[in-house]
Amino acid sequence: MAKKKAPKPDDVAGGRLLDQLRVPQGPVDLSAWDTRATTGFTGSKDEGKLALDAIGPEVSDWQERLFAEGRSGGERRVLLVLQGMDTSGKGGVIRHGAGLMDPQGLKITSFKAPTPAEKRRGFLWRIRQALPGPGIIGVFDRSHYEDVLIARVRNLVAPPVWNRRYEQINEFEAELAASGVTVVKCFLHISEDEQKVRLAERLDNPTKYWKYNPGDVEERKLWPAYAEAYQAALENCNNPATPWYVIPSDRKWYRNWAVTTLLLETLKDINPEWPKPDFDIEAEKARLAAT
Repeated sequence: MAKKKAPKPDDVAGGRLLDQLRVPQGPVDLSAWDTRATTGFTGSKDEGKLALDAIGPEVSDWQERLFAEGRSGGERRVLLVLQGMDTSGKGGVIRHGAGLMDPQGLKITSFKAPTPAEKRRGFLWRIRQALPGPGIIGVFDRSHYEDVLIARVRNLVAPPVWNRRYEQINEFEAELAASGVTVVKCFLHISEDEQKVRLAERLDNPTKYWKYNPGDVEERKLWPAYAEAYQAALENCNNPATPWYVIPSDRKWYRNWAVTTLLLETLKDINPEWPKPDFDIEAEKARLAAT
């Protein structure tokens, strides 16, 4: 059997994926987004996995450029925000996408329920502590958006409180953009049926028991409320400098390729350059040769 050929690393059908998956301004209706779509990719599952592997060296190269720029006084950095319902694949994206990059240039933060001390400092305090430094790609597994998602659905704070947070988030993200942070916000969009399948798989596989949380069943009962909360977040915090992207995520292979491709296109847009030497190249060659 002939070996499958990987698509070219920049082979995205229909133009840039950043443009195709970007959420338009205005009202958001998540039911209009096909969770099994493969926007920008026309190949099969196997070809999709090969395509992800194919862009790995390019993603790694651009990451190294950004890291080198940061080590030489540059201020630019990237923040990848991953949001989605349980089982949507935030960990999978980190494993398969971020796993293609050099760990020294990454900062991965997984946000759990805030501690009492964190609550006293305001909902954005712990987010600020986790921001990536110059030249670093930060990845948030959940984020400040939990404070307008579960906080809203579970009535953890009064409606006037979470309502104010949309504007606070917009101001915060505008501040990030102005300081050299490129924010890539990805909503990993899965269907309710697909989530049920994935939860069932965890119960059928002893190696996945540790990933199962009985509370997820209770959260499923609130699916309509979460959908409404996500729609509100995407609609109220979808700004030109910090837009949202909806990633169809029922197909895990596509989800991983899509988010990694968005990150690659973002790095290309930033276009970090290798730093110029602050020493005489020829003089150093001569010195080295003399040793």
